[in-house]
Amino acid sequence: MDEASPGTADPFAAIRAATGDRSFVVAQLGQSLDGRIATISGESRYINAAPALDHLHGLRACVDAVIVGAGTIAADDPLLTVRRVPGRSPARVVIDPSGRLDSTGRWLERDGRRLFLVSAAGRAPHGVELVRIAARDGVIDPGEIVEALAARGLRSLLVEGGARTISTFLDAGRVDRLHILMAPVIIGSGVTGINLAPIARLENALRPRVEVHDLGGGEVLFDCDLRVT
Repeated sequence: MDEASPGTADPFAAIRAATGDRSFVVAQLGQSLDGRIATISGESRYINAAPALDHLHGLRACVDAVIVGAGTIAADDPLLTVRRVPGRSPARVVIDPSGRLDSTGRWLERDGRRLFLVSAAGRAPHGVELVRIAARDGVIDPGEIVEALAARGLRSLLVEGGARTISTFLDAGRVDRLHILMAPVIIGSGVTGINLAPIARLENALRPRVEVHDLGGGEVLFDCDLRVT
């Protein structure tokens, strides 16, 4: 792995510089010092404090679309909009292979484009674009998701959650940049943030080029360039 280096003044520069002729995927994960994103009971608000939340909203303002899994919608009911920084809100994309979500949730508020990715039969909530992609073993292939969104004009993508969705995109090699937002807290037990397919040898581990940004208040951003390993 390249040595971690102090970050540039603008951690969003690489995302803004991504060309529009190919898709660019950034994933973000907020976690504790010991790699937890929630307690054993599932409590996760708020492990990270205001500086990391500002950064997350800055990421949303940089991309065409923000992607979350159905589990994140069910657990957190997020708005997925830009509120803490200047900028426009991205399209909101929810991955729900089995079509288990109902027609409620704050992501459905009619203040922007919304897309519902399913593999099962059924209909999308009113006013939401339905994108049907076949699943394998209950999982929609991240590459097919990226291609389907590109065909609809959405090429810069933020995979925001949850941990399973982010891990699936990482395992598929479909993340260009990973932003890990580290909070100055030790939880000691609970849900881990990234769970990938096992490897037998350390030489097979992902070793991205990393820049480190001090966001203030003890919050630290590890900006991992997965295109350079």
